[in-house]
Amino acid sequence: MSRISHQIYIWSMVLVTLLVTIYLSIKGYEYYQTPLEERFYQDSHAYLKASGIFGQGLGVFGTLLILAGVVLYITAKKYGYLERFIRLRYLLEFHIFLCTLGPIMILFHTTFKFGGIVSIAFWSMVIVVASGVVGRYIYNQIPRSISGKELSLVEIRKQQEAGLSILDDLIGSDTKLKTDILNFKNPYAWGPRNFLFERNYFGKISKRVSSLNLDREQQSLVLNSARLEWKMERRIARLASMQKLFKLWHVAHRPFALIMLIIVVVHIGATLTMGYTWIF
Repeated sequence: MSRISHQIYIWSMVLVTLLVTIYLSIKGYEYYQTPLEERFYQDSHAYLKASGIFGQGLGVFGTLLILAGVVLYITAKKYGYLERFIRLRYLLEFHIFLCTLGPIMILFHTTFKFGGIVSIAFWSMVIVVASGVVGRYIYNQIPRSISGKELSLVEIRKQQEAGLSILDDLIGSDTKLKTDILNFKNPYAWGPRNFLFERNYFGKISKRVSSLNLDREQQSLVLNSARLEWKMERRIARLASMQKLFKLWHVAHRPFALIMLIIVVVHIGATLTMGYTWIF
């Protein structure tokens, strides 16, 4: 998937989430704005209430979306049966999409009426969704292969050596230039990259490379190798810390996801026991 295709993929999921939220908000705005004790007299009450044909349907579909997102991602990550079709990174983003859209639908299923065990499930769901977004950022900071598998420090060093060997072959005689390339330090290696700093520094390196007795193809190889070296250094700088942070993130994400799942199962069981079987 190209960079443009990936952006389209991301924004299409964002757009779907926004459109569904806007649609549900408009459809039930008057009903949701009505005080709880007066909703019974609304014409749309039988349709939009939590046990209504539409309201309960939101709960059913929202729950199915969450289950699909969780089961698909966890099993694909563990057994790797989708590696030939989609990268793990894109699957994670689809998991976040389903596990964001599902809770939104469940939110409207509750008709914004919280209390007792439902409130625990709701706030657990909010924490899970919020931590999922944070988890995606941390996940993207950990260096990975094309297939999405996490790279070790040894594997990153091997990639780095490939670029260094080219620099040795082409500019080995210009030790000053090589030293300047290897001594490049991005002041924002841990966070948002300082593109202006990189661009200025790269521009200076480019001018010095163009003055060497190399053809255009060789100059391009040197500059690409320089970029690779800087990229590898950024990866090495954040690898250990991001791996540790990702493990800590699981400590917060998994328990709340488990709490939410248990309460949802209890809620579904109680609903079926009371005879609310939706359209079945």
